Amino acid sequence: MHIMEGFLPPAHALGWTLAAAPFVVWGVKSISRRLKEQPEQRMLLGVAAAFSFVLSALKLPSVTGSCSHPTGVGLGALLFGPAAMVPVGLVVLLFQALLLAHGGLTTLGANLFSMAIVGPFVAAGVFRLGRRLALPLAGCVFAAACLGDLATYLTTAIQLAWAFPDPAGGFVASLVKFGGIFAITQIPLAISEGLLTVLVVNALSRFNAEELKGMPLLGQGEVRA
Repeated sequence: MHIMEGFLPPAHALGWTLAAAPFVVWGVKSISRRLKEQPEQRMLLGVAAAFSFVLSALKLPSVTGSCSHPTGVGLGALLFGPAAMVPVGLVVLLFQALLLAHGGLTTLGANLFSMAIVGPFVAAGVFRLGRRLALPLAGCVFAAACLGDLATYLTTAIQLAWAFPDPAGGFVASLVKFGGIFAITQIPLAISEGLLTVLVVNALSRFNAEELKGMPLLGQGEVRA
């Protein structure tokens, strides 16, 4: 992650692009409606976008020539809801592909689906579940960011295994291989991202409490790391 330019077969690249397109439309409408109602939240949206861009641009070498990195989408999903992170993720991935040669244009749909659709929706779901179980807010934020990160990489492993099934073991064997490769570096990164997200949410709750009012998921209150 990200899947590099030209790596996926054309049919797979097109398929993931078509699958991601409706979420982009939904996300644009979600952001437009929220900013129209609460224009003061533009600054927080910029913070969420910058957080995702910086973290997901930090490529760390993995094995067999691949790389791993945090995603940063959990924070935005908790602030604005998962749908809003789809167009934000699209802009982030597009800039990285054009400016950093990180990912690619033909694989933009696949990378968008894993990082800006699956990741945020998993993060939001984990957070909601944790709050319903009355778990501490810090623990919910940590679990959401951490598992959202891991869900992104599991999706990428599925995408790669589907495109390149193992000659002997097929899809399952290929998924085990890709998943195992990513797990070596991604599990520590996911834990680190969870802790960092808790610290950022704690800072926002201290210094931007007014801006946090009305957020769809993240309630008011201080988060202790």
